[in-house]
Amino acid sequence: MDNFEGSDFYILDDLLTEEQRLIRDTVRDFVDDQIMPVIEDSFMNDRFPDQVVPTLGELGLLGANLEGYDCAGLDSTAYGLIMQELERGDSGLRSFVSVQGGLVMYPIHRYGSEEQKKKYLPELAAGRSIGCFGLTEPDHGSNPEGMITSAVDDGDSYILNGNKMWITNGCVADVALVWAKLDGRIRGFLVDKGTSGYSTTKQGKKFSLRASTTSELHFQDCRIPKDNILSGADGLGGPLSCLTQARFGIAWGAIGSAMACFETARKYATSRIQFDKPIGSFQLVQKKLADMLTEITKGQLLNLRLSQLKDSGKMSAQHVSLAKRNNVYWALEIARSARDLLGANGITHEYPVGRHMLNLESVITYEGTHDIHTLILGHEITGIPAYK
Repeated sequence: MDNFEGSDFYILDDLLTEEQRLIRDTVRDFVDDQIMPVIEDSFMNDRFPDQVVPTLGELGLLGANLEGYDCAGLDSTAYGLIMQELERGDSGLRSFVSVQGGLVMYPIHRYGSEEQKKKYLPELAAGRSIGCFGLTEPDHGSNPEGMITSAVDDGDSYILNGNKMWITNGCVADVALVWAKLDGRIRGFLVDKGTSGYSTTKQGKKFSLRASTTSELHFQDCRIPKDNILSGADGLGGPLSCLTQARFGIAWGAIGSAMACFETARKYATSRIQFDKPIGSFQLVQKKLADMLTEITKGQLLNLRLSQLKDSGKMSAQHVSLAKRNNVYWALEIARSARDLLGANGITHEYPVGRHMLNLESVITYEGTHDIHTLILGHEITGIPAYK
């Protein structure tokens, strides 16, 4: 198997620091060596390659942009490059790391008590513990404020009731960060595996994100200690701030999927012979490749600027919405075009294009659908919230 070289038409490597390039190349080698040999089987067998979790921890990829508590404390561009390379391997791999860092470790780091940080963050950073994020419900996806999962104060504990759906890592998680309404306000609760009244069910029959564990969470009179509430998070802003962190990683990750599809299509076009010459010599094929490279380059530029905004404290949720919306949309279009270019071979597991194409159907839906991000931008542009 050839090592992946990446797509860098505008020589953006010159804008990266030596450390950022080293981190990118280290993760790229990890994906080549440990993910690519197993990912097709993982996808076909509907299982996450959990044997790589310790290595994710050893490489410092879990919560990599957080400071302290055994986290790597990397800048936003380095973190984004990690997400890009992981998703170049598979969206399920990037989802695992994104959920662990952006949706579990980040809210504990930002909203948790010092005791919670010391208890959970080093274990999550090392991969010795796995977390999941419980926000979406069976009847409340794009409108999380309508959630019905509730918590009741019972003196020295909270009683949690409700269900969460489409939860990455749910069945394998050692701790679930669950959002529920307490006295009408959305609050975050840390629910440890094995807590009475807490159970999980694996969601199967997926044609997308098959190399990812997707679950339902069930809470029936689940009693959790008072110390397990995230005291710093009060209201919908808590979970939405977590989604902003995760969407940042998705914007970078989608370009990884797009690059994998483009490079596969480019190599195929130069070696596949039809009508006595490579199909890459035909104008229609060259147009497809030119369009792919153009959109990848535009997405890379968006990501670099988004990272600068994030590190300078100027990034808004709307900035992230634009990047997530654009990059995932075009990654999916690139995957579809690459599948078309590969012809019948594009639907086989001999090539990664079909797998990326199917995965991206989930990525364009979760953590804000394409249409929801359109409305977020529309609200920002006009001042009028069309989703209310």
